Order: sequence, then C-alpha cells, then structure tokens
Amino acid sequence: MRLLFWTLSFLVIAAVVIVALFYPLILWTFVILLPLFLLGVYDVTQNQHAVLKNFPLVGHFRYLLEMIRPEINQYFIESNTNGRPFSREMRSVVYQRAKKSTDTLPFGTQRDVYEEGYEWINHSLAPIRPKHFDPRVRVGGAKCTKPYEASILNISAMSFGSLSKNAILSLNGGARLGGFAHNTGEGGISPYHLEPGGDIIWQIGTGYFGCRDKDGRFDLEQFQERAQHEQVRMIEIKLSQGAKPGHGGILPGAKVTEEIARIRLVPPHQDVLSPPSHSAFSTPVELLEFVQKLREASGGKPVGFKLCLGDPTQFLSICKAMIGTGLRPDYIAVDGGEGGTGAAPLEFSNSVGTPLNEALNFVHNALVGSGLREDIKIIASGRIITGFHIAAKLALGADLCYSARGFLFSLGCIQALRCNTNHCPVGVATQNPYLVKGLVVSDKTQRVANYHKATVHNLVELLGAAGIEDPDDLRPWHIYKRTSPAQVKSYARIFPQLRKNDLIEGSAPELYASLWAYASPDRF
Repeated sequence: MRLLFWTLSFLVIAAVVIVALFYPLILWTFVILLPLFLLGVYDVTQNQHAVLKNFPLVGHFRYLLEMIRPEINQYFIESNTNGRPFSREMRSVVYQRAKKSTDTLPFGTQRDVYEEGYEWINHSLAPIRPKHFDPRVRVGGAKCTKPYEASILNISAMSFGSLSKNAILSLNGGARLGGFAHNTGEGGISPYHLEPGGDIIWQIGTGYFGCRDKDGRFDLEQFQERAQHEQVRMIEIKLSQGAKPGHGGILPGAKVTEEIARIRLVPPHQDVLSPPSHSAFSTPVELLEFVQKLREASGGKPVGFKLCLGDPTQFLSICKAMIGTGLRPDYIAVDGGEGGTGAAPLEFSNSVGTPLNEALNFVHNALVGSGLREDIKIIASGRIITGFHIAAKLALGADLCYSARGFLFSLGCIQALRCNTNHCPVGVATQNPYLVKGLVVSDKTQRVANYHKATVHNLVELLGAAGIEDPDDLRPWHIYKRTSPAQVKSYARIFPQLRKNDLIEGSAPELYASLWAYASPDRF
C-alpha cells in the first residue's frame, strides 16, 4: 500500500507510452505523469524525510495539510503541565534544533500569559555569561567506585521492541556524538545499543530481561556478564513508570522474534509476562540490599531506582531503610504520572500516579528531611522538552533530567498515534522492516546530537539571563506560576520546602510528620 500510487503512476506511464505509438496526442498525458514518477523516485532515494521515503508521492499530502492548518493533538498535554494541547510550535522547535536550522518562533509569545498555569523565570538586569555550556553531574555515592559524569539531559527509557532497531541505533549514536547517556528501557541491552558506542544506562524491570533464569527470576551471573560491559555506565532498577504505574504487561508471542528472545533471554514465539512487582525483593530493606548486590556485581558502577510516586509513606519507608542499613542508591529517577508509553490502559495513563512536579518536590523533601539528600542524585523524567522545562525541574530539586518525547521528535516522530499498532509511518515505533528503512540512521544520529546540544545550550543561556551562574544554584523561588487570572506564586510558595533532618528531629509539618510515623523499613 505504501508504494501504491508510485507503482500505479509507473504502470500508467508504461501504458501511455504503448498507446502513444498509435495515438500521438496521448503523449500529453505522459508529460503530466512523468514528473510525478520522478518525484516518487526522489522521495524514495532521499534520506531527510521518513514519511516521504516510506510513502512516496502520498506523503506530500501530509505537508500540504500542515500548511493549511496547525497540527494540534488533543491527546498530548504540553510538558509544563499547563493543561494546554501539545502544540505544533513546540514540536517544530525540536525539529529545528535537530536540523540545526533557526529555532526561533515568529510573532512573539506563543502563550496567553494571563492564563492559569502559565510559568516563567524572571531575568536579571545584570545577566552573566555562564562558566559552562555543557554542565555535568557526578552520579555515584560513597560505596560507588566508578562514578559517572552525566550530562544534565539524557535519553529516557525506551526499549528495543517498542522502538525499531534504526531508532535505537540513532539514539545511541546521537548519545555518543553528544556525550550523554541512553537509557535502554526494561527490554534489555540489544546489539543496537552497543554498536554505536554511546553510554548506556541499563534499566532492569520486573521481567529481568537480559538477566533472568528460565523461570523469570533474577540471575546474578547473567547480570554480571552484561553489567561489566564498558558502555554500561549506570544501572537502574525500575519499580514503576509514570505511564502505567503498578501495571505489568504482556509481550504477545507473535512479537517475540528469535532476535528479541535472545536479547531478553525468553523462549521465542511465546507470550512474555512482565509482572507488576519484583520477585528479587519485597521490602524497602531488601530493595537496598538488591541495590548493593548490583553495585558490587557491576564492579562498583552507580545503581539507582526509578519510580512513579504513589503512596508517599512507601517512599518514606525506603528513607527509613536507608538510615537503618546505611545503604543508599546512587540516584533516584522520579517519573511523573504524565509520562508517556507506546500503549497503556486509559485509566492508568490518565488517572494513576503523582504528577512530576508534586512527586519531585516530595522526594526531594523526604531526602532532605531525613538527612539523605547529599548522598543521592535525583533524575526528573516526564514531558521535558525545552531548556525551561529542565530549569523548572532543577528548581524543584532535580540534579539532571531524562527526556523521551523530545528525542523522539528529533528522530522525526510526527505524533501519528500509531505506536501500539506496529504501523508508525516514520519508522520509529514499529518492527515493520519496510517502515523501519525510512528512518535513516546516519541522518537521525546527527539530529539527536543536535537537539541535545541546542537544548542544553539554551538552558545555560536562560540561566545566564537570570543571573544564575550554575544549574546547582536554581531554587524554587526562581520559577513563577500563574495560579489564577489575578494571582502569581513562586514555586517556593506552591511547594513548601523541608529543612535538613526535619523528619528525624520531629520538626517537620504535621502532614510529613504523620506519614513519617506510619512508614516502616520492613514493609512497602
């Protein structure tokens, strides 16, 4: 079907040439059809536009429609949680940065500044030139012997299988070019993560793909073999994700190819279960012991865990376990309830899990209040696209950020909403080999690196305009939000902050104090 119109035009041209031998006037049809056929040839051979490569001739209608009206998708909410549709302008900024073209917007502010939810950072009358245009964050606590100097922006977890091999190759290649990290997602380390040579954060989920025995339980030997790989810089235990927290999953046997089976250490052509919870641990103390086990087995690499905040007492229980055992994760990745996925039940996507800002503030406060914050880095994940989005998360307590959607846009994602059908028209979220070919790795690798560089550069310039020398200096009072048409509050007023050891010393506000009293290191 993808080559239908191009094939038909070729057949019609051939027929016209034959008929023209007897009826010369028919050659006028040839004059009209030949340019269409040549345009189809160009579409197939060019490497910049996956839509045109996969759908020659027909793909041009997509660009024609864009010229007629803006593409507004009601299912995507702008990543600063203002409640507005994710606009074409936001996606266009990513495209422009990825292509190294002008990433400015015409006609001034694109937002209604008096609308509830509008956010901004105030500039300084004494702006500065920041020291570093590629800020780095060292991840690794006292028990970590191989700390990692991470970029302030990295690729969020997206598995091979969910994404195509060409998408994985491009993302990891971009990470290598730009000097940032690529999270594997829970689907395991594939050859396409390793081939380009980019830094890897290996995520391990409840299915233990790539480090499991035949019964689906964690296998230390399999883990140790893969964790020793030089490209693996950090290990991440996935407790839950924002798009579907507390929800397991099944990879249908029809999708479990021989290749995916080898990567995940599962039988081919059989349904694969990802349980909703881990079997390697069942209490906060056991979680921290598992963290330490992975750290030792990996040769001292940073080990952390990722969660979407649910019952807050459960996170406080982990904090109590840290105090009691002396064991710490090197980092905690906080995923907002607004996080994305290729497919999730509507109820889980829309109505389960704490949104990122509230979750980030709580996790930061819990660590500060229990005297643990200095030992642990926090990674924020959830609809982070621009430099301002990064700044806002750093102001709430994050040390660095993940982005999934931004990097997908840099690959050429057009939000076709076909992620769960295996029919992604641009070859990003599909295993269809004909569609995958449309995503040209050499072109998209550079675009991934370009997007990262431009976004981090804009973050640093934003800080300079605000008179802030270092990302570490961002605080909640630097970010403002309109809470009603007539009221503005800083993050410091919206998200109250605990002081160091408030929870331990009993000086925390009543809400935190009551949650802390109920928390236990021996149960979630």
